[in-house]
Amino acid sequence: MKIITFLFIIVIICPSTAFAQEEKSDVSDEQEEAELAKKLSNPIASLISVPFQNNTDYGIGANNGSRNTLNLQPVIPIKLSGQLNLITRTILPIVSQLNITGEGSLQSGLGDAVFSGWFSPSSGKVTWGVGPALLLPTATNYLLGAKKFGVGPTAILLQQKNGYTYGALANQIWSVAGDPNRTDVNQLFLQPFVAYNWKSGAGLGANAEITQNWQANTTTAFLNPTLSAVTKLGTQVVSIAAGPRIPVAAPSNAIPQFGWRAVLTFVFPK
Repeated sequence: MKIITFLFIIVIICPSTAFAQEEKSDVSDEQEEAELAKKLSNPIASLISVPFQNNTDYGIGANNGSRNTLNLQPVIPIKLSGQLNLITRTILPIVSQLNITGEGSLQSGLGDAVFSGWFSPSSGKVTWGVGPALLLPTATNYLLGAKKFGVGPTAILLQQKNGYTYGALANQIWSVAGDPNRTDVNQLFLQPFVAYNWKSGAGLGANAEITQNWQANTTTAFLNPTLSAVTKLGTQVVSIAAGPRIPVAAPSNAIPQFGWRAVLTFVFPK
């Protein structure tokens, strides 16, 4: 009788314990995904990530052109001290465009890269960072880049509270060297953003990307709403996001009719 009672206790307790461990694991995974989603909403979080951001625009100009831009933009934080981090981000565009510069024309290759480095305090109620921005003439096609080296300041300010992230990023770049036969670069980039992340790791966000070309006196602006989620490909943690690209302003010969954005981000938690 004692043996039967003992076996009965094991049968009751073991599955319950296993279920509790599995439930605890699920909760832990959910908390991890929520925390990663929160960090990914912060462009200068202390988190190594490698986003592949693909933008496709259709119906551009008189020839109904199209352009696809795949931005490879790794974010690498560097701890300088207990109180200060340097967050680096490089944006390298891979461009393919058809019927943009003329009917039947096709250009593809690398565009110009932009490197940003933000010096940011490691603590505080409001997250902020300032530093340099560099325009690097990496374009492999004459029509895909400015053929100029540029420098200027960049800054970011944001706050995260109750699942929300909101703030703005800006840089101003002036060309200081490069092909003297090409137009000088003098442009401001402004990106206000807002996002909400649920505890599951899913998120809903939007940003506006506004470029003011002071040299040509033109403004280009897009609104980019996205849905996102954190998941795993095997053991690799990734974030996926997608949504439309809504053209708001551009020169009359360059504004697209519509577009879309999809982002796959490889995340490397510490």
